[in-house]
Amino acid sequence: MENEFLDKVEDNATVRSWSEKTQLEKGDSVIEGYISELWDFTRISAAQNELQELKDIWPHLDDETKQLFYHNHGDLPYLLDVKVDKHLFRAIAQFWNPAYNCFTFGKVDLVPTMDEYTTLLRCPRIRVNKAYFRAASTPTLVKKLMNITGMTHPDVKRKVDVLALSIYGLVIFPKALRHIDEAVTDLFDRLGKQVTPVPIILAETFISLSECWSAGEGRFIGCVQLLLVWFHSHFWRVDKVPYRVFFKSYSPLKEAVATPRRDDISEERWMEILQSLREENVE
Repeated sequence: MENEFLDKVEDNATVRSWSEKTQLEKGDSVIEGYISELWDFTRISAAQNELQELKDIWPHLDDETKQLFYHNHGDLPYLLDVKVDKHLFRAIAQFWNPAYNCFTFGKVDLVPTMDEYTTLLRCPRIRVNKAYFRAASTPTLVKKLMNITGMTHPDVKRKVDVLALSIYGLVIFPKALRHIDEAVTDLFDRLGKQVTPVPIILAETFISLSECWSAGEGRFIGCVQLLLVWFHSHFWRVDKVPYRVFFKSYSPLKEAVATPRRDDISEERWMEILQSLREENVE
């Protein structure tokens, strides 16, 4: 079975080599002197934090607290219920090309965009043109934690922000399993200034995939849940989507969680499906 999977990966490596050669000839995006360092196969892990405790918290919040969460932080809670299909993720990762920061599926190139991730997360209070960046001088960790946990705010806001910080640290940026990285507290502290976190989410996704490809192995430290929802979103047929998608209250993540998906498709079968994609298959 493993040999069959590797055979399909090697076929995809041929596609990537052809793509690089074409880009070098046309000078579109690969810089002069570029030397391919792509592996035929990358052993990439999607190890996740245990999220059951966070899942158990959400049902016990009252409606007012939930609405405050959605208002301040968008649809993050739905990420807790997105099932991670490791077979699909492992197959998708084999199609990543770090030379262009995109996936090449057969004859189709796809890459998550700012607009797509912003739509999926539905962060209503952010300024889409004000991206997060780490300032040269930042408050101490203790000061940031005081701001985040709402020492000077009502209990409801404190509860909402601590839960949101946990989702950012354990789901969106799971850098160290069972821990929240200090860089995440810095990002979260700045979110109160209405910056958009989407560019850094995308950057972490691209960097992690590319670093795993450069090493030939590694653990993906981006948001697997969001990446899989993005992937599935390109295969919804318009005639099957209810009219409510045009309403402002429509939640793509909520829809994704409620949509039954098969989890018995092998990595080998996913490779065959992805390699055979055509433009007409993609929304």
